Amino acid sequence: MTSSPAGNPQTATGPIGNFDAEALRQAVAESFDATISQLKELVAIPGIAWPSFDPAPLNASADAVAALVRAAGFDDVRILRCAKEDGTPGGPAVVARRPAAEGKPTILLYAHHDVQPTGDLALWDTEPFTAVEREGRLYGRGAADDKAGILAHIAAYSAVTRVLGDDLGLGVTFFFEGEEEAGSPTFRSFLETHRELLRADVIVVADSSNWKVGIPALTTSLRGLVDGTIEVRVLDHAVHSGMFGGPVLDAPTLLARLIATLHDADGSVAVAGLVSRDGVTVDLTEAEFRADASVLDGVRLAGTGSIASRLWTKPALSIIGFDAPAVDIASNTLLPRARAKFSLRLAPGQDPAEAMDAVRKHVEANAPFGAHVVFTPGESGNAFLTDTSSKAASVAMWALGEAWGVPAVEMGIGGSIPFIADLTELYPDVQILVTGVEDPDSRAHSANESLHLGDFRNAVIAEAFLLASLNAEGLA
Repeated sequence: MTSSPAGNPQTATGPIGNFDAEALRQAVAESFDATISQLKELVAIPGIAWPSFDPAPLNASADAVAALVRAAGFDDVRILRCAKEDGTPGGPAVVARRPAAEGKPTILLYAHHDVQPTGDLALWDTEPFTAVEREGRLYGRGAADDKAGILAHIAAYSAVTRVLGDDLGLGVTFFFEGEEEAGSPTFRSFLETHRELLRADVIVVADSSNWKVGIPALTTSLRGLVDGTIEVRVLDHAVHSGMFGGPVLDAPTLLARLIATLHDADGSVAVAGLVSRDGVTVDLTEAEFRADASVLDGVRLAGTGSIASRLWTKPALSIIGFDAPAVDIASNTLLPRARAKFSLRLAPGQDPAEAMDAVRKHVEANAPFGAHVVFTPGESGNAFLTDTSSKAASVAMWALGEAWGVPAVEMGIGGSIPFIADLTELYPDVQILVTGVEDPDSRAHSANESLHLGDFRNAVIAEAFLLASLNAEGLA
């Protein structure tokens, strides 16, 4: 999950907690080369949770992660699954737990070990599953999203245990999911099945981004998500384009006309009933966004208002799939039906069910030339807002600033992590922190995914500071 960020610089005060910060920095530095070697070994395992891929590498990935957790000193390490709705097994999650001492809180550290498919191999400069260091970055599928999140958790915990020893009473649970990139199909049932095993006072989700290289961030806002398919039908069967073309338009043409109604002339989403707000004050210029998003010269940006509001507090609707014959095999026929998949990002405060219904009403009301429209709803997920006044958020902001040596940023992300809604529903009193090891050029999900090694080291230090602070001060 990545997208260009939006937020405001904010300095966290400190220090918080009584611990030897310099000793923690040294502990992270001494083991950092080993941490990178472990990350490279994980990148080499192509664990993809999509049903169309061989599950053997995904199982091997879980085994490798479990071995790293045991090496970090955990005795209670389990590889757990829940069944999908069709009865097939879900992805393997690695769960390890160290109970809290009397009076100490428990922190759950989340990341995922499954990765996205590589896509077109011709777009990669190096082999996707061979991690390569170049100019201060580590390239490879999963190097950033999200195997680096796993190693950040393990390395931070290991550093704290070496420095604090028996003084560490903080409860720590590792939860490394194995199907996040496939949409977490069994996440809710997994939580319900293992509700007590995963219960915690603080949850850190290491699956987001920093503001930019050299500036850390705590993600305090995520957009929600709904998706689905729109099918247009105009004929009972395909017919000859020469014999019948003219009086009737083909389905792809009519579907294109319908898709065009989803945005107005400025490129803003034109579906009525969606939450949309301005008023975000940020330090994000158009030039910075164009560079981060690799926008081609001459392409005009869509929407109105600040760049940040367009990324953070307004909806964004994209067509992410289109069913039509490939150009190389196209015949001279009028196609009877065509189908597209849409993805709609929702502003905080938007109810996903209402958003889904708004899209349905829009496409049914705008069917061109009386074409038959079939709307099929897909997945949905709620938006997320952090309680930035919580003790955990305050400590996290301080820890990030101390690790990087510059003020941390509270930012929004245009992307979504739908399962966070499940966490907040099942654990209503938990304090959730969304952190990350990525930056705007990490290119997660794309070719040449990479991790900035300097920022990664700082992320490990920051989490070590967070763990040590919560161990010393608790959540009071």
